[in-house]
Amino acid sequence: MRADKRPFRLGGAPDIVDFAEVAYGYRKVELPPAVLKLVEKRRAALERLLGEDRVMYGINTGFGELASQRVSRESLRSLQINLIRSHACGVGEPLDDAEARGLMFARANELAKGNSGVRPVVLKALAGLINKGVVPFIPSKGSVGASGDLAPSAHMALTLIGEGMARLQAETGWRPAAEVLKAAGLKPVELAEKEGLALINGTQAMKAVGGLALFEAMNLLHSSVLAGAMTVDALKGTPAAFDRRIHQLKPHRGQAEVAALLEKYLRGSGIRASHASNDKRVQDPYSLRCMPQAMGAALDSITYAVSVFETELASVTDNPLLVEGSRRGAIDVISGGNFHGQAVAFAADFAAIAVTALGNISERRIAQLVGDFKILPPFLARNPGLESGFMIAHVTAAALCNENKVLSHPASADSITTSANKEDFVSMGMTAALKLNTVVNNAARIVAIELMAAAEGIEFHRPLRSSARIEAALAKLREISPSFKGDEVFSDRIEAVSQAILGGHFI
Repeated sequence: MRADKRPFRLGGAPDIVDFAEVAYGYRKVELPPAVLKLVEKRRAALERLLGEDRVMYGINTGFGELASQRVSRESLRSLQINLIRSHACGVGEPLDDAEARGLMFARANELAKGNSGVRPVVLKALAGLINKGVVPFIPSKGSVGASGDLAPSAHMALTLIGEGMARLQAETGWRPAAEVLKAAGLKPVELAEKEGLALINGTQAMKAVGGLALFEAMNLLHSSVLAGAMTVDALKGTPAAFDRRIHQLKPHRGQAEVAALLEKYLRGSGIRASHASNDKRVQDPYSLRCMPQAMGAALDSITYAVSVFETELASVTDNPLLVEGSRRGAIDVISGGNFHGQAVAFAADFAAIAVTALGNISERRIAQLVGDFKILPPFLARNPGLESGFMIAHVTAAALCNENKVLSHPASADSITTSANKEDFVSMGMTAALKLNTVVNNAARIVAIELMAAAEGIEFHRPLRSSARIEAALAKLREISPSFKGDEVFSDRIEAVSQAILGGHFI
């Protein structure tokens, strides 16, 4: 995280770190006066169009295939409430605090751009939820990622109007949203024309889940490179394959960056110095030697996915949209498809494949650590036979790899027709984002096992010491997972180290 703790000014273009800082609760949000003025101006323009009785989708018509059904002026506010209640049909485990907060942040930032036609009171209320730590109960499943993330967003909107369930961040149990709003000093919003649709029509749920997963994937990748460097030293490998001259001949950006990091981590290692002059091995196994090529490609893929998500975070994904008209001061209301999450779905699927590969190559390095009986004791056990060491920790890594391979099948390759064939091609972006989140967490556990195994390997070579950078990282690891004194329970250690990886503890 960055040191800047100033509130994020809604209506801007957050990068992935801005997004994560707000979602995790490190920063609040604020509404600049210019934003409120723009939102108020656009709302006034919409109300003028309503006074002219123009037909506008979702504002004075039904939704989806019911768009041909005109709704009377006196029923327009009921239309918005009915929309929220009918669309709040999500199922499954709820989004966690950061994901729910990220969803609200993404939606508020879009509404602040003034293209959705909401009143300033709606935007202020949404910012209040974020800043007061209100967490709506948002089931994670039920979006096909096309007409926006309708179901999860409707559950968020329920909290805004004082219905559904919610809690404050410090609480563990859910209770009626009206109670939570009162406890936070907030009032429910009475929705006006267009506002229910503006709250739910967009890609905010897939952006929240996938964006946070990508932020953690970046932390994971850097920890993966560290783990790989530690494994090279523990196995008395050679850093020759990380020579800059090799990678200048295949100039993929990620490959060069990973090679440079590996070379930096290993520079000055006393373990390497102890065997460099009589090292009879010409080449290490691929899982060590080809780290720049394999992990660099993963870095490039994750970087691409981040760029897609940052573009989406700066976008307006509502429908219909209020845009500048051809006449000075005029506003047009146009129906389009910015709510479609195809770009996000592709990016999340690409990233899931890349992170799966990170886990796969880490598992192969774990196999080298526990199976190279010439360099290290069998399974890194201090008393092999009596103790099993890392034998089953490696099995856990293998199981996690298998699950990730299954989850790497792209959700974006599928589409299911919905809404009586009106919404006949969908992105499955929310599914892709949820899968990515699971893949990232699984891969972090695999890398956690490698970090602990490589640390045992390096300490086996004492009194020799690794490089200053690796020894510093090893000290940080030992704050979380002390040296093993024999066979011990692994589960809590794996979870603790993996959470530290995702949080950027080793960067």
